[in-house]
Order: sequence, then structure tokens, then C-alpha cells
Amino acid sequence: MYSCFRLKRLLAAVSALLVLIGAGFALIPVFAENSPEPPVSLPVIMYHSVCEKEPSAYTVTPEQLESDLAWLSGHGYRTVTAEQLIGYTRGVGQLPEKPVLITFDDGFYNNLSLALPLLERYDMTALVSIVGRYTDDYAAADPHADSYSYLTWEDISDLLASGRIEIGSHTYDLHSDTVRKGCARLPDETVEDYSAMLAADVGLLSTELHLNCGVSPVVFAYPFGSLCPESLPVLRDSGILMTLTCREGMNLITRDPDCLYGIFRYNRSGLLSTGEYMADLTQ
Repeated sequence: MYSCFRLKRLLAAVSALLVLIGAGFALIPVFAENSPEPPVSLPVIMYHSVCEKEPSAYTVTPEQLESDLAWLSGHGYRTVTAEQLIGYTRGVGQLPEKPVLITFDDGFYNNLSLALPLLERYDMTALVSIVGRYTDDYAAADPHADSYSYLTWEDISDLLASGRIEIGSHTYDLHSDTVRKGCARLPDETVEDYSAMLAADVGLLSTELHLNCGVSPVVFAYPFGSLCPESLPVLRDSGILMTLTCREGMNLITRDPDCLYGIFRYNRSGLLSTGEYMADLTQ
């Protein structure tokens, strides 16, 4: 009698266990489906000028740029746009398995004349952040020299028409360290005065880009990477959805839009080989 009862209890326990196991397997897809997505690693390249001059900390040759693009393509990286990143953080779409963001600062004419054809050859995209005053004054006075000219408004429209280039803000007239370091707040400047100054500068470039090229920038690149806590509220209010720094490091992109404020970038120095630079970028 005792043995029979123990056997019944054992069979009942096994039966209950099988039910639980079956239920568990049925629940696994539900748990997996609702689990948060892991962060996506995003390296960001910061180029400046691309021309046939002696390479420097802020200048690469077309051959170096092509070597970089070939390396990225050969190692499975795919460029993403700021639009894709902004959409992704808001729950729209997916990112490639190995994304990379290519950026160019300052708005050199050679970004159109020399960099764009290489981007087209390798089926890649990039973000070009311009300085408004450079376009208004310097580009208009001395246009279309690969080694030193800046983009005119017509050049910027041509970049946009390619479908491969987005235009970001590098301020209208704050790319200087004579009065302040970029767009950082001065020690004796009130928050109110600083906020008004930055809003006016960012707004002026946005207005000029809209009038001349039909776009409004949603990405802001800090000149010299110089920033301060008071800048972000102003940029947010100005419609900026993504900011680029000069701090080096890997970015982790999530479905949270705030992760796009303060993006790290690795400056592409022409004094490094492609292999040396990519080893740092992808570590």
C-alpha cells in the first residue's frame, strides 16, 4: 500500500513537471519577444579636409580616404545616416549588424569634389557639418579650390542632391577660440546671456540652410569639442536631435533618443595608416 502510494505521488510529480516544462517552452518566445534589445555598438569617424596636401592631424589624402572606405567595406561595416539613428532610437527600423557613421567637419569644398565620388564608389553615406560664416564669406570669395576652399550654398545643395550626404550644424560663427572656445560659456557670462547667444547663432545657420538649401539641421557638432552643461537645453529647444563631440570612444545606441546627445568620435589623423586608425576605432 505504501509503495503504491509513493509510486502514484511520483507519477503525479512527473506529470506536473512535464506540464510546467511544456508551459515554460510555450512562454520562452513571449519572454524573448518582450526582452529589451541589446545596445548597438557604433564607431564614428571624424574627417575634416581631404586633399592632395601633406597629411596632417586634420587632413587626409584621397588615397587614405579610399583605403579607409575599402577597409570598412571589406570588414563588413555599413554606413548609417543620422536619420536612421534618430529613427532607430524612436523605435523605427533596425541598424545593420556592424554600423559606422562617417562625419566631416568644417564644410570643406573637397568633401564634394573628392570625398563624395569615393563615397559613391563604395556605396556609403556621410554627414557634413558646416560653419555658416565660412560658407557666406570665405567660400563666396574664393570658391572651388580642393586644398582650401569651403562649400558654397550651391555646393551644399549638390551634396544633398546626391542622396548620400546629410548636413549638420557646426555653428554659424562660433568656430573660433579668440573670444570663447567654440560655443562654451564664458566664466563671467550669465546663463540667460549665454543661452540667448547660442540660440541666435544656431538659429541663424538653420535659417540660412533652410532658405538656401531647403533643409534644417538636426545634428550639431561642437566646435573643438568644447561644450558646457548650459548648451544642451538650448540645442534641444533649437530642434537638435543629435550632438557630436570630439571625445573618443565607442557609442552604445539604444531605443532611447537621449543616447544620441554627446556622441563620441575618433578624429581621423592623416599621420596614421588605415590599419592603425581602424585598430583604435573598432577596439
